[in-house]
Amino acid sequence: MRNGIAGIDHVIVGVRDLERARIGWSRLGFTLSPRGRHLGQGTANYCIMFPSDYLELLGIVDPNDFVQRLDSFLARREGLMATAFAPAGSLEEVRSALLGLHLHPSEPRALGRQLELPEGTVVPRFSLVSLPPDETPGLDSFICAHLTPELMRRPEWLEHPNGVRGLKGIHILVANTTTLLEPYDRLFGISQVTTTDAVVCVNVGRHRILLSTADDFSAMHPTLNIDRDFPLPGIISLGLAIDQRERTADYLTQWQIEFDEAPGGSLVVPASEANGVILFFSEC
Repeated sequence: MRNGIAGIDHVIVGVRDLERARIGWSRLGFTLSPRGRHLGQGTANYCIMFPSDYLELLGIVDPNDFVQRLDSFLARREGLMATAFAPAGSLEEVRSALLGLHLHPSEPRALGRQLELPEGTVVPRFSLVSLPPDETPGLDSFICAHLTPELMRRPEWLEHPNGVRGLKGIHILVANTTTLLEPYDRLFGISQVTTTDAVVCVNVGRHRILLSTADDFSAMHPTLNIDRDFPLPGIISLGLAIDQRERTADYLTQWQIEFDEAPGGSLVVPASEANGVILFFSEC
C-alpha cells in the first residue's frame, strides 16, 4: 500500500486479571503462548498466534512500573484497547511513505519482551512507530516491526481447537462518523475507504476496520447488548477467520460457551465470555 502498511499485525486486549484471562481464552478454544514480560515496564502478556497476525492479552503485573496507559484504560473497562499495523517493508520505508503523505510518524522506539520457554529465556524484540491521534481518529494504533520474528511463532502455537486461522478485522464505536473520511482517506487512500449511511469501512490489506455509532452497531446486531457506559471511541468487536463453521460451533457447544448466529452466518460470542470483546467467527 502507498503508506507502507501491509495490514493488521495484532490487536491488544486489556485485561484486569491476566491469569484468569488465560484460562478464559483457553476455554474459548485458543492456544496461548507462554507468558511474556515487557522489559522496563510493569506489563505482561499472553499471545494467541496465527500464521500472519495475532491477538495479545495484556495485563498489569507491577502497578508501580510504567504501564503505557493500560491502567487508565482498565479503570474504565476491559476489552480491545489498540491495534498494531504491520509494515510492508522496513520501518524506515514506512516512515518515509507516511512523511510523503504529510503525516507525522514518531521516531522508532524499541520494545523487548522476556519470554520463558522450556529451553530457556528468549527476548523477542520489536520496533514501534506511532501516529498522532488525529491521524487515526477513534483508533489507538501504532506500527510494529518484528526484529526477531522466528521467536514469535512455533507450529504448536498456531493450532487452535476452535478452528480459528487468523484475524479478519475490528469494529470501532464512535460518536459520529462525519469527521473520519478525510484522515482515513489520507492515510489509506480514497479507494480503500468506503461509507454507507451507517458505517465507514477501511480496508487495510486483507483486514478491514469498521467504524460506526453505537446505535448503528445495535441496528446491525440487535441481539447484542452494549454497555450503556461503553466509552467512545472504543473497539467493540473482533472478527476472526475460521475454516469450518460447524467445527467452531461444535467446539463452543461442547464447552457450553454462549453464542448466537448473526445474519450472514457468523457465530457471535458475547463480550461477557471474552473480557469485554464481542467475537465474530466467520469462514475465510
